[in-house]
Amino acid sequence: MTSSTGAPAQKLMLLDSASLYFRAFHGVPESITAPDGTPVNAVRGFLDSLAHLLTTYRPTRLVACWDDDWRPAFRVEALPSYKAHRVAPDGGEEAPDLLLPQVDVIVDVLAALGLTRVGAPGYEADDVMATLTVRSTDPVDVVTGDRDLFQLVDDDLDVRVVYCGKGVRKADLVDQPWLHTKYGVSTGQAYADMAVLRGDPSDGLPGVPGIGEKTAAALINRYGDLAALVAAADDPTTGLSPGQRRKLLDARDYLTAAPVVVNTARDVPLPDLDDTLPREPADLDALGALVHRWGIQSSVERVLTALVQSRD
Repeated sequence: MTSSTGAPAQKLMLLDSASLYFRAFHGVPESITAPDGTPVNAVRGFLDSLAHLLTTYRPTRLVACWDDDWRPAFRVEALPSYKAHRVAPDGGEEAPDLLLPQVDVIVDVLAALGLTRVGAPGYEADDVMATLTVRSTDPVDVVTGDRDLFQLVDDDLDVRVVYCGKGVRKADLVDQPWLHTKYGVSTGQAYADMAVLRGDPSDGLPGVPGIGEKTAAALINRYGDLAALVAAADDPTTGLSPGQRRKLLDARDYLTAAPVVVNTARDVPLPDLDDTLPREPADLDALGALVHRWGIQSSVERVLTALVQSRD
């Protein structure tokens, strides 16, 4: 893929890193171990997924986006139920004991490869990805298994989601026609508004009782956006049925708070990043030591091969 000038066309890939390494951990057997028997299934799965993404979608730029705060205070303040069911006794996020040490290995391997990784205190990876998407003047592929990020889809700006809900190799390419076919909404923001109404138990979002996904989509399409729908609930002449008006009015506090939780922040204070794919590992000695320590040679080689191919 080249531009009209003959130079490689630029494309940014943003990784929802936690989504990828959680899925790798649960999708690759724990019998995949380092020479000392330590499980490295998440490490291997993450790197193999990375190699596949690089080979398949051919980005020229890449950022591994990180959850520096998986449950930001501003979202909990707006809606205390946000991810409350996933809080561990120590206050952190519940996660398998065998996964956490592997995340540190992934961090080290990314650094040795020279791949850009960034998070921001007080923000989730979703917010980092949204901010980098807004900043980009190049096409963007957002890689995630989280439907919340469908809100970033924008055909005019060439932003799509590589949705890995069924695995990286069975990913759906989510654009606006896909959203319309699957959910009956035609923009990323309309999806976010619909999601507020529908709710999401996995994130502690109750939604509006009695309003399911299809009704939510129909209401957003009819009134244009969530704010207009909430305003319409105050006016008995706007065409809402008495039952719909009552449901919306009863959920007013939730409908005021939930958009703060669902909508991504797009102004995260991030440094300037050199996210161009590296021509060679940043630290070959460190990479070699990691390969030897963790027995991940084949996975690292696949990533290195994919990086070379991405420059061709």
